[in-house]
Amino acid sequence: MNQTPHFKVILILSTAVWLVVMNTTMFNIALPDILQDFSITPSQGAWIVSGYSIVLAIFTITYTRLSDYMPIRTLLIIGISIFGLSSILGFFADSFLTLLFARLLQATGSAAIPGLSFVYAGRYIPFERRGRSMALIASASSLGFGLGPVVGGGITDYLDWNYLFIVTLMVVLVIPLLLKIMPGEEIRKGRFDVLGAILTGVTITSFLLFISTFTWYYLTAGILTGFLLWLRLNRSDVPFIQPDLLRNKYFRRVLFISFLGFATHFAILFLMPIMLQQVFDKGASAIGLIIFPGAMVSAIAAVFVGRLIDRYGNMKVLAMAHGLLIISTLIFYFLSPINEYMIMIAYMFTSFGFSSLSTSTTNEVSRILPEEQIGSGIGMKQQTHFIGSASGSVLAGILLEINEAPYQAGAFAIPFGALIGLMGLSFLLFLYYWRFAPAGIEGK
Repeated sequence: MNQTPHFKVILILSTAVWLVVMNTTMFNIALPDILQDFSITPSQGAWIVSGYSIVLAIFTITYTRLSDYMPIRTLLIIGISIFGLSSILGFFADSFLTLLFARLLQATGSAAIPGLSFVYAGRYIPFERRGRSMALIASASSLGFGLGPVVGGGITDYLDWNYLFIVTLMVVLVIPLLLKIMPGEEIRKGRFDVLGAILTGVTITSFLLFISTFTWYYLTAGILTGFLLWLRLNRSDVPFIQPDLLRNKYFRRVLFISFLGFATHFAILFLMPIMLQQVFDKGASAIGLIIFPGAMVSAIAAVFVGRLIDRYGNMKVLAMAHGLLIISTLIFYFLSPINEYMIMIAYMFTSFGFSSLSTSTTNEVSRILPEEQIGSGIGMKQQTHFIGSASGSVLAGILLEINEAPYQAGAFAIPFGALIGLMGLSFLLFLYYWRFAPAGIEGK
C-alpha cells in the first residue's frame, strides 16, 4: 500500500494545526488593546481566553469520540468550515459580546483539527513511520505557539486586532486539498452521550462564572448540573466521561498536577501582555517580541523533552519541570517590576518547564493506564488542560482587579504570588505521587 498520500495529508493537517494554535496566542497579545477598545475589566476580558478553552475542552473530546463512527474527513471539513465562518464574524465584530461569540464559535471548529490530526496519524500511518508523523504535528503546534505572539503583535500594532481573524481564515484553503487527497470512510453505527457532553460543559462554565463573579446562582447551577452529570456517568452505557478513569487514584493525581501546571502557564500568558503594556508602556508588536524567545524555547524543548523522558524517566523530568516553573514564578514575583527583560527571562523558564510537565504527564498516563483506557485517558487529560487554562486566566483576572486600573507593578504581586502557591501545591502533590506511585512506571 502506498503511504505517500497519507503523509501528504499529515503535511496538510500540520499546516492547519499551525494556523489554529497560532490563533490562540495571537489573541493573548491583543488582549490589552481589546480591554481598552471595549472598556472592559481584565476578568471580563479573560473570557476571551477562558471561554475559548472551555469550548475546546468539550469539543476536542467530542470530535475524537465521533471519529469512531464518522469519517475523519467529514468531521475535519465541518470543523474547518465553522472555524472559517466564525473568523469572518470576528473580523466584523464591533462589540465585546460579538467578539466573544466569534471566539467561542472559533473554538467549536478549531477543536476538530489537532485531535483528529493525531487520530488520523494513529489510524493510517504505519507504526514504523507514525512517530515521524506525530512529531510533525506536534512541531507544527509548537511553531504556531511560538509565532503567534510575533504575528499577533505586528498585526495589532500596524492594522487592528480584527485583522487577526483574517490570518486564521486562511485555514479554509486546506478543505479542497483534503477533499482531493484524504481517503473517505464508511459511516459506522455508534452512540454518543450528547446529554453528558452538555452537562459537562454547563457544569464547568457555571463554576468558572461563579469564580469570576461570586454570584450564588452560578454556584447553585454548577452543583445541580454536577450532580446530574454524576448520575448520568453512572447510568449511561457509553458515558461522555468514563467513571473507571476517575476511580483510578493515580490517574486523578496526574490530572490534578496537569491542571495546576496549565492554570499557572495560562495565568502567566494572561498577565504578561497587560503588565508589559501598563507598566512598561510596550505596544503589541514589542510585547510579541518579548514573549517570542520563551515561546520558541517551548518549541525547541518539545524536540528534546521526549529524549530526556526516554533516558531518565517521567519522574525526574517532572521534578525538573516543577523546579523550572517554581523558578519562573519567583522571577515574575520578585524581578519582573525591574524591567521587561526580567519578564523575558522568566517566561523562558516557564516555557521549558511547561513543555516538560505537559509531555511527561501525558507519557505517565500511557504508563499507568491499561491499554484499552489510554485513548480515553489522554482525551480526558486534554480536557483537563483546557479547563486549567480557563481557570488560570479567570483567576489571574480576578486577583489583578483587587487593585484599580491603570495597574502599577505592585498590582501584579498578588496574582504572581498566588502562582507561586499553585506550583508549590503541585510540587507537594508530585512528591506524594512519586513516593506512592505503582511499581514499574518510572521508565529507565
